[in-house]
Amino acid sequence: MRLPGRLLVMTCLSALIGGSAVACSSPGSGLAIARSAAHAKPSAARTWTKKPPTPSPSPAAPTIPVPSAPRGVRAKEAALVDAATGQVLWSRAMNAERPIGSVAKVMTALLVISAGNLDQQIRIPREVLSYVWKYGATSASLHPGDVLTARQLLEALMLPSGADAAYALAITYGPGMNAFIARMNATAARMGMAHTHFTSPDGLPYPTEYSTYSTPADLITLGLAAMKSPVFRSVVDQTFYQLRKGPWHHAYWWDQTNELVGHYAGAIGIKTGYTNDANHCLLFEAVRNGRALIGVVLDSPATGPGSAAIDAIRMLNWGFSLHQAH
Repeated sequence: MRLPGRLLVMTCLSALIGGSAVACSSPGSGLAIARSAAHAKPSAARTWTKKPPTPSPSPAAPTIPVPSAPRGVRAKEAALVDAATGQVLWSRAMNAERPIGSVAKVMTALLVISAGNLDQQIRIPREVLSYVWKYGATSASLHPGDVLTARQLLEALMLPSGADAAYALAITYGPGMNAFIARMNATAARMGMAHTHFTSPDGLPYPTEYSTYSTPADLITLGLAAMKSPVFRSVVDQTFYQLRKGPWHHAYWWDQTNELVGHYAGAIGIKTGYTNDANHCLLFEAVRNGRALIGVVLDSPATGPGSAAIDAIRMLNWGFSLHQAH
């Protein structure tokens, strides 16, 4: 679910990117972004002694000396990885299972793209309205009866984080919701994501807040796989998407929920997430001077709508300051 206060978030992110101290608040909203903000309630994360496969540097690839750690990261679980070599630059509770909110939509998008036929036309079912209303989900405001292509629904899924788009894609590509969720879990298992489980195509908290979960290590694996797809990259590397009215559908305008894209130099994706228990989550990637860093933050305390993005910026600024060994 997306929260209000985008202008406030942009102001705070700009200050942080510029190296200024951050202390922002939103009058009357009860939201604040500040270095001294209190942590959210302790997480119910589970850390397993048997660790799932994690990215590791190639023996032949140059490694990056890591003499320090990023400062001020409030997320309870996080990781930053060199996307080219797989070297884990920094992590915190990398194998802790946590709810991930809409970050789950990355797997949905990956399955749809892998299945292909993105030009097929999909009629939006009336059930999307009750689905979104029942769970208080983030919506792309799709109109039942509209006919859109699967590619257009990927835009609705990933940019405004539409649970209605997730529903329409899942029942088409499953076919049916149960079959699609089974494919999500089977794909996660094949990818070695041993501590990931899906109960919905969108990360909504049903039947419980902790039914859909993953770990930073598993999400890095998922993110690396998704970002290999040119189609996926072209979708998540946009600040907005406009679909003009056509003979079979209304006009749509979908804004990017990832505050890094378009505001942090080099940011190219990939997905935000939020539920009450997941708090703010963000799977992200940025490229500077030919060097790509991919990272994730889970359970960033709810100090404001951009708390996960602020954690990500601190990690990326630190990561890009490291120098590669020769």
